[in-house]
Amino acid sequence: MEISIRTPPDFSFKRTVISHGWCQLRPFHLDPEKWVLTRTLDLAESQPVTLSIRGTKRALKITASRQPGEAARKQVVTDVRHMLRLDDNMADFYQLLARDPDFDWIPTQGAGRLLRSPTVFEDLVKMICTTNCSWALTKKMVSGLVENLGRESTDGERTFPTPKAMALMPLNFYVNEVRAGYRSSYLKQLADRVAAGELDVEAWRTSMLSTPDLIKEMRGVMGVGPYAAENLLKLLGRYDGLALDSWTRAKFFTVRNNGRKASDKKIARYYSRYKQWRGLVLWCDVTRDWLEVD
Repeated sequence: MEISIRTPPDFSFKRTVISHGWCQLRPFHLDPEKWVLTRTLDLAESQPVTLSIRGTKRALKITASRQPGEAARKQVVTDVRHMLRLDDNMADFYQLLARDPDFDWIPTQGAGRLLRSPTVFEDLVKMICTTNCSWALTKKMVSGLVENLGRESTDGERTFPTPKAMALMPLNFYVNEVRAGYRSSYLKQLADRVAAGELDVEAWRTSMLSTPDLIKEMRGVMGVGPYAAENLLKLLGRYDGLALDSWTRAKFFTVRNNGRKASDKKIARYYSRYKQWRGLVLWCDVTRDWLEVD
C-alpha cells in the first residue's frame, strides 16, 4: 500500500532528512543512494508498521510493511507530517534570508526543517544519549534501547520503546545492556517520571511558557543541560538558542573564522542579527556541506 502526502512548495525532502543525525538513529534508517528514509512506528493498539518514505517534487510517497486500517493510516499521516515538519511555516525565516548573500542558499534549497521523532519523549532520550560522547556511542545506546525494548513490526524491525517499557527495566539494564554509563540513572528516572504521569514532556510541543521558563522546566530533568535543552527546543520550533558544543564550535572556526578559534561570545555576535532564528541559521551554516547540490 502506498500513501501520498502533498508537501509545501518550499519543502526539501533531502535537506530535511539529513538536517541532523536523527536519520542515522534507529528506528530511522536512511539509504543515501536511493534516498529512502525508513521508520518503524508504534501504533499503540495495533501492530507496529515500518514505513519507506521517499520524496518527489510535490509529495511524499510512503510504502507500508502491512496494510494499515483507517485509524492506523491516519496515525501514519499524522506522524510523518510531524517528523518531517510539513506544517512548519518557514515563510518568515526564508524571507529574512532571501536577500542575504551569505544565507540566500537556505530558502533556495529549502533548508531549515529539522527531522524529529514522533514523540518528544524519544527526542529527549536521544538528546541525552548525545551528551559528552562520540556519535558511535550515541548510536550504540539508541540501538540497545530499540533492540531490547522496541515492539516488533511484521518485517522484523522494531519501534522506539515507550516510557512504560523503559520504566519497567531496572537500572542495571541501562548500565549493562544499553551501555549508557552515567546516563543510565538519567534514562531510568526520565522513563519512571513520564510513565507515572509525573512529567508530561509531550506538552512541551504546545507550551505557552516563555523560552527561558521552558528551558528551566526542561533542565529540571536529570541529564538535561543547556546544550540538550536548546537542541530540543529547535525540534519544538524555537530557534533562538545556539546549542554550542565542541563540534559546532569547530565547524564555525572552519566555516566563518579561517580555521582560527573563536570565543562563544564572538559566535553569538555573528548570528545575533537573526534574532529568534539565530540558532537555526547557525545550524544550517555548519551543516551546509552535508548535501552536495548540483
